Amino acid sequence: MVRHVYAFTEGGRDMADLLGGKGANLAEMTRMGLPVPPGFTVTTEACRAFLTTGAEPEGLSREISDHLTVLEQAAGRRLGQPDDPLLLSVRSGARFSMPGMMETILDVGLDDESVLGLAKSSGNERFAWDSYRRLVQMFGSTVMGVDSALFENVMARLKDARGSIDDLGLDAADLAALVEAYKELIRQETGQYFPQSPAEQLRRAVLGVFESWNGERARLYRRREHIPDDLGTAVNVQTMVFGNLGPDSGSGVAFTRDPATGRPGLYGDYLPNAQGEDVVAGIRNTVPLDELGRLNSDAFAQLRDHMRTLEAHYRDLCDIEFTIERGRLWMLQTRVGKRTAEAAFAIAAELVDEGLITAGEALARVSGDGLARLMFPRFDTSAVGEALAHGIPASPGAAVGAAVFDSAEAVRRAAAGEKVVLVRQETTPDDLPGMVAAQAVLTSRGGKTSHAAVVARGMGKVCVCGAEQIAVNPQERRFTVGGTVVEEGSVISVDGSEGAVYPGAASLVDSAVMRYFEAGERSAELVDAVARAMEQADGVRRLGVRANADTPEDAARARRFGAEGIGLCRTEHMFLGDRRQLVEAMILARTDADRERSLEALLPLQRRDFVGILEAMDGLPVTIRLLDPPLHEFLPDRTELAVRLAAAEAHGSPPSTHDAELLDAVNRMHEENPMLGLRGVRLGLVAPGLVAMQVRAIAEAVVERRRAGGDPRAEIMVPLIDTVEELRLVREEVGQVLAAVSKESGVVVDCPVGTMIELPRAALTAGRIAEEAQFFSFGTNDLTQTTWGFSRDDVEAAFFSAYLDKGIFKVSPFETIDRDGVGRLVEIAVAEGRAARPDLKIGVCGEHGGDPDSVHFFHGAGLEYVSCSPFRVPVARLEGGRAALTETEVSDSR
Repeated sequence: MVRHVYAFTEGGRDMADLLGGKGANLAEMTRMGLPVPPGFTVTTEACRAFLTTGAEPEGLSREISDHLTVLEQAAGRRLGQPDDPLLLSVRSGARFSMPGMMETILDVGLDDESVLGLAKSSGNERFAWDSYRRLVQMFGSTVMGVDSALFENVMARLKDARGSIDDLGLDAADLAALVEAYKELIRQETGQYFPQSPAEQLRRAVLGVFESWNGERARLYRRREHIPDDLGTAVNVQTMVFGNLGPDSGSGVAFTRDPATGRPGLYGDYLPNAQGEDVVAGIRNTVPLDELGRLNSDAFAQLRDHMRTLEAHYRDLCDIEFTIERGRLWMLQTRVGKRTAEAAFAIAAELVDEGLITAGEALARVSGDGLARLMFPRFDTSAVGEALAHGIPASPGAAVGAAVFDSAEAVRRAAAGEKVVLVRQETTPDDLPGMVAAQAVLTSRGGKTSHAAVVARGMGKVCVCGAEQIAVNPQERRFTVGGTVVEEGSVISVDGSEGAVYPGAASLVDSAVMRYFEAGERSAELVDAVARAMEQADGVRRLGVRANADTPEDAARARRFGAEGIGLCRTEHMFLGDRRQLVEAMILARTDADRERSLEALLPLQRRDFVGILEAMDGLPVTIRLLDPPLHEFLPDRTELAVRLAAAEAHGSPPSTHDAELLDAVNRMHEENPMLGLRGVRLGLVAPGLVAMQVRAIAEAVVERRRAGGDPRAEIMVPLIDTVEELRLVREEVGQVLAAVSKESGVVVDCPVGTMIELPRAALTAGRIAEEAQFFSFGTNDLTQTTWGFSRDDVEAAFFSAYLDKGIFKVSPFETIDRDGVGRLVEIAVAEGRAARPDLKIGVCGEHGGDPDSVHFFHGAGLEYVSCSPFRVPVARLEGGRAALTETEVSDSR
């Protein structure tokens, strides 16, 4: 029989798949001898079984009952005992941390009778009714489906009536009345009564947490964080300890290092006379963790010792939840803490210096996505002027956007292309869609451990919390700071690094990390941590990193960023601007002589471009793709030409002969689906002289660079190959031109010739194509389009958002390689190409080359290099190193 429940004394952190992250860590702390309230964990397997069948697994109720009996015996109290009840917390705990996305029910076991016993046994009537109202509210919302806002409205009306700004202003009689109001609300909304049976409360609470796995905010968070939908959540049932017993009690959240910057020390928030949910929810502003040292020095000293023990044990930043009950410290949770990109690099470097982890483990703990965020611009602090307000710098970065005051408005405006800042008193899990849509989050309440801070850090969003000077009025859709009123839609700038908010759009400057890549500046502490990670990655990676660059300027920048060559130089970009007229002349040419004159005019311009690029990449390979797009793309718009001719006719002016010829050419070349039409190699085979002109420009540029003492390494890439015969014909023409230039110049020019694999047929016949190709480069943008059968330009706006919402896509296949489809074609082409030509060089030049997850796939598929935009080169370098780490280093970093 499958086992569904484990006591905290039976597990460990290596059981996170079964017990969830929270349950595994509670078991680990119990084994370490830390003061953990006793409890047990219902497994993720039980959750998956329930979600599949809609019924609790066989034997689950009996197992829970057996473990509950053990808890009752240890406590000397029973669940629901009238005179002194044992109370339980029921919390979610998935394999991967999902802060605030699933449900928690506290104080399970209270009813109309036992609340009186709790008041008597604790000697604190207010505490008993406060605990009962929390249970009714959480249970009613989570298990019985009552809108949580309705409970909040009841509470708000009562606070207004009592003239209180928070719940501490309500006495025991107020809270008792609130319980009755909550119970009546549940009856009105559901037609059911709040259950008075503690056993029923526990059973339904466990199932309610299971069901929250498929709640809307949990599904949205999983999509955002790429967490699989089929993992399920564990449920942790734990003996309650109470932080709301009075001034000698309280709850807090602590970090062993600053999760925003990575600086060593104790960081966190403490809230006297409160349960843990109050700290995270931000309903009252917390005090800094150091203040606990003044309020309870013994508990603070114990907490500090436990935090040091946990960081040494986990060898990482730890995020800890704790409660103090009448002076006694209890540890409620620990996990490896979420952190900003800045903190990730800083902490990894410091832990290496402290001897806790290896350099390889440090590399596994940073990411290309995080590095990209650190390269984003920052505000120019010398030009921003006076700040509107200051708060807690909860998640760094700089963001500018229109202030909005609810999640729905943030989503609406962002969908219309507007950048927004979500402004709230405090955020709740229901605000997640707006947080995803916003550039930044600003709250007037809460600290570094509030919901807004934790979620924003996890998503890499800019966040400032606890800006107390700001009075947020969501009903009137404005906030005020002193005499300044900021209406919805007004642009503000949020500095998450400094915790400052500025009016208007502040100007931006390059970040210190960007300056490091651009100019080698390495003075800042963070930059040194980044540089160390890059050196480690470059030292272990097997995968080369090239850049997609079309100009000498881009090539030079890519080289500064560490590119080891150019994997894609798109020659069509050289035909734009003033040169477009020469291309038009080539297209309109009626005779071979006219066409040759046009090509001769283009030749020196192309040669000059190639000389500049080869000089910038001297000694490194430069893969030059022959002209790829259809020729009509270089002509004016069809409708624009027709309107110009019609307007001339309407005004009695003679029509432009040139415009008429252009319109005739556009009509002649019109294709219903140009992406699949006359382009790439097809164009080179039917447009006489085009291939020869480009190859000659490349060859003559090579000659010029060699005569100047350079080491040019040009490679010629033929696009859109479908069949080996196409490549054979082009290679023959390329060979003839190279031979001619070699003879004319007296300099031997021998450029490797290869092809882009960007059509499914090419991938499936790669063995034959390799007979003629000296290298392959996967054009994954077109390969994705032709494999999926859709045009990126048309479908991303049309239905991608719906496909992501419905879970058809976990992520856009244009963002991360589709391993099952496109990736399978890549693997086939690699295997068959190398079987036919063992020395075949293979790379990728689609935008996937700069995507972290895709880089790992290409490493595993055996490619020699990836190529990406210059600004993504550092990301690809870092991820190439991470992909080369051993399984041991990766697993030890988790």
